[in-house]
Amino acid sequence: MPLSPELLDIIDESHLHAGHSAQARAGESHFRIRLKASSLADMGRVARHRKVHALIGADLIARIHALALDIDT
Repeated sequence: MPLSPELLDIIDESHLHAGHSAQARAGESHFRIRLKASSLADMGRVARHRKVHALIGADLIARIHALALDIDT
């Protein structure tokens, strides 16, 4: 199922965590995704997060220390 988001913002928040142990190993380690997709309206919160994680992919998720998801439908 394609998301066809009405809004998609990917924000690098790594600078907010300077000095944090994960920051030392990677320059870009903390991200926030703001997403609005009516295609996710019939899913619960956990299912929406799982869908976004699946679309991002395990390889990329493994390289990110922290990922905040703000999902609206």
